[in-house]
This record gives sequence, structure tokens and C-alpha cells, in this order.
Amino acid sequence: MGCDLLILDDFGMERQTDYAREQVFNIIDERYLAQTPLIVTTNLSLNELKHPKDMVEQRIFDRVLELCVPVCIDGESLRQEKARQRMQLYKQITNP
Repeated sequence: MGCDLLILDDFGMERQTDYAREQVFNIIDERYLAQTPLIVTTNLSLNELKHPKDMVEQRIFDRVLELCVPVCIDGESLRQEKARQRMQLYKQITNP
């Protein structure tokens, strides 16, 4: 919690155990109370963040949405493009 900027990557993909959810809440709540910078990346849609499944998610997501400015970055997955390139290379190598 002592860092100047915290970046949470792939938020929402952590294990859905009570312990994990509690730890995520504690981290985000401390950042929220201290009003310290937070960057969150997630595959969750803005709609999913605004309409959580339960009270724990609501408490977490509300704080994230207050601390962060949502920016939607749409486009094709870079992983899928790299996989396509590898497949093309494989085909070239195996079909001379």
C-alpha cells in the first residue's frame, strides 16, 4: 500500500474465494480511503462493473468506478493475431 501508483491487471479474474475477494476489497478500499492513484485493467464491461452480481462486488466496483476513469479499449486480441501468425508460419513450414 506504500506505492505511489498501484496497477491491478486483469481485475475480476482473481479466484472467487471469500479470502481473495476480501483481499481485493481491502486493497481497493485502502486506495479509496487514501485517495491514492489506481489503474485497473479488466475484461469486464462497464455494464458488468455497474451491475455487480452481489454486495461484495458492488462495494468493490463502486470504489473502482469512483477512483478510476473508465476507458474502453476495443479491438482484436493481440494474442489471437499472434496465434494466427504462428499458424500461418506453421503451415508454410509443414507444406513446402
